[in-house]
Amino acid sequence: MHIQSVDQNKAIKTVKHTITELDRSKIEEQKKAVRAGYDMDIIPSDLATYGKDAKALLQELQNQNERMFLVTFLVMNTGKTKQELENNVFQAQSIAQKHNCNLRRLDFQQEQGLMSSLPLAQNLIEIRRGLTTSSTAIFVPFTTQELFQVGGESLYYGLNALSNNLIMVDRKLLKNPNGLILGTPGSGKSFSAKREITNAFLITDDDIIICDPEAEYTALVMRFNGQVIRISPTSTQYINPMDINSNYSEEDNPIALKSDFILSLCELIVGGKDGLQPIEKTVIDRCVHKIYRNYFNDPRPENMPILEDLYNELLLQEEKEARHVATALEIYVKGSLNLFNHRTNVDIGNRLVCYDIKELGKQRKKIGMLIVQDQVWGRVTANRNVGRATRYYMDEFHLLLREEQTAAYSVEIWKRFRKWGGIPTGITQNVKDLLASREVENIFENSDFIYMLNQAAGGRAILAKQLNISPHQLSYVTHSGEGEGLLFYGNVILPFVDRFPTDLELYRIMTTKLSEVTPAADRKE
Repeated sequence: MHIQSVDQNKAIKTVKHTITELDRSKIEEQKKAVRAGYDMDIIPSDLATYGKDAKALLQELQNQNERMFLVTFLVMNTGKTKQELENNVFQAQSIAQKHNCNLRRLDFQQEQGLMSSLPLAQNLIEIRRGLTTSSTAIFVPFTTQELFQVGGESLYYGLNALSNNLIMVDRKLLKNPNGLILGTPGSGKSFSAKREITNAFLITDDDIIICDPEAEYTALVMRFNGQVIRISPTSTQYINPMDINSNYSEEDNPIALKSDFILSLCELIVGGKDGLQPIEKTVIDRCVHKIYRNYFNDPRPENMPILEDLYNELLLQEEKEARHVATALEIYVKGSLNLFNHRTNVDIGNRLVCYDIKELGKQRKKIGMLIVQDQVWGRVTANRNVGRATRYYMDEFHLLLREEQTAAYSVEIWKRFRKWGGIPTGITQNVKDLLASREVENIFENSDFIYMLNQAAGGRAILAKQLNISPHQLSYVTHSGEGEGLLFYGNVILPFVDRFPTDLELYRIMTTKLSEVTPAADRKE
């Protein structure tokens, strides 16, 4: 497109001159009508239309702050053969004709047309069309919003579906970097999460922690020499739910916050309609303070308490409620579910850690997820002390919001992680389950980053209301393909497309398609 502005006075003068010429032609036609003996008001329709249009244009230029522009609009067609070129030209003309626009072929001016189409800012084509400001603006997509942040930690999130420009953003620059990745099965949400994890791992110095209920991230984590921690009844890898560090709380007393976590854990274990009774909470809190005394007097790894220490301390208490809680804990200490009664024996200090909880049963998965969240909290607090950010990814996020204890803990993460340098991301396909939780309001209100892929009809309607999405924007998550959707970044909503090359090794370790998943034997252990 070549746009050249015309001096306002010259434009008005030209339009006035045109009106004068049209009036002269009109008078000539009226004279002819009188001579021929028919009504002088009968004049050619084109003359009447042009006269009306010219007067309206003069009105716009004089009173409505419009300017005049000369526009040359060129469409360059290419083809490998003459026949292909002819077909392409015909197609372009058909599309334009459908919208009442006529494309003319530049016969004998192909060279000038090519040179004028190149970004040389030189127009060698003499054909120009006069347009006002409003008419010219229609051709230029001023409404296309872009998201491209220049910075060392900006990550790639796909191409802008409207302009094809790169979307590069840094979540840390948001008021609240918390995020959600939402999409139906097969829409590419796990793949999108892995692509962000890969980008963050290679570009930033942040630590990355993944809670993986479906064992989908193992290949990627192992390829980057990360630590995969398999939490299962048969595993020899253990994490200690009683782990604590001196930075665990922003107050002076980290045990108070740890006690809150242990109360949530006991509430899940004891179960029951009403959860823990006030007396039970009191004795647990008393015991927690006692068992950590030795560790804080001499903070060596071997002095870190384990679940059995809490169990033994509860048995020493006089209250019958203490024995009730101890009996509920017994299966996790001495029974067949004692996998959480060991000191941590894996490298939880690795930059990339994945907690694989696939093999935990339905009941233990809730406890496993709560313990993983506490481990993440410990890591975030330790990292904050050295000024490092921590990215935390929770797949199947709706599972965490089903139980009151894990939901409350998740909301705490969403509310408090930001000031501790944490960047949590929830990944889920069951949007209805997610929205059924009472805590979801807090999650959405504290998430300034949402990566929304294809949505099912039910979830789509609820999300449109929740996030105030227009029907047009909603079309980008309606029957959309893999890696297509809407990106919410602060106040910006952008449609995106992310086409990842399928012939790369990175694709093979990131995909979750059964036919493309690399067998475990071929992975680099």
